[in-house]
Amino acid sequence: MVMVESTMLPLGTPAPDFSLSDVITGQTITLANFAGAPALLVMFICRHCPFVKHVEAELAQLGKDYQPRGLAMVAISANSLQTHPQDGPEHLKAQAEALGFTFPYCFDGSQETAKRYTAACTPDFFMFDQEKKLVYRGQLDDSRPSNGLPVTGKDLRSALDAVLAGLPVTTEQRPAVGCNIKWTPGNEPAYFG
Repeated sequence: MVMVESTMLPLGTPAPDFSLSDVITGQTITLANFAGAPALLVMFICRHCPFVKHVEAELAQLGKDYQPRGLAMVAISANSLQTHPQDGPEHLKAQAEALGFTFPYCFDGSQETAKRYTAACTPDFFMFDQEKKLVYRGQLDDSRPSNGLPVTGKDLRSALDAVLAGLPVTTEQRPAVGCNIKWTPGNEPAYFG
C-alpha cells in the first residue's frame, strides 16, 4: 500500500466530462446526467483499499442524507484490473449492493477519467456547484484507519451544507489521504509519483 495525498485540483476548475458504465445498472453515466443539480460529488473509491473500507459506510450515508436535498453523486473506481482484479466491476457491484449505495458506481477501465480529474488516491473527493465548477476537493474528515478518530464526514459535510444552502465553501481545505490509485503499468499520469 502506497499512501498518497490528493492533488488539490484548483478551485473553480470545470467538471471534466466522462462516459462510464454504472456497474449496478449497466447504464452509461455522463456529466449530462447531473445537469441542473445544485451540487455534484464525484468520489474516486474502490473495493479493496483500507482507507475506503474505513469510510464506505459514511459514503453510503452521505447518499441517504444529501441526495434528497438535491445532491448528485457518482463513485468511480479506476484501479487497474491487471494488478487489482478484486476491484473489477462485479466486485464493485457487490460492494455497492452490500452497502446500499444510492448513487451510480462506475468503472474507469481506461483510467482516463481519473486522469482528467487528477485523482491520486482512494478515497478522493471532488465537489462541484450548480455551474459544475469545483468548490471542494479534499478529505472526508480527520479519521484514518489507524488514528482512532471517529468517521464523521465533517469536512465534506460542511462543504455540502454550504453549497446546498447557496453559501460559499471555505477555501481552507485539507487533502484527502488514501491508497494510491493502482495505475496500469505504463499508464501512470505525469502528476503521480
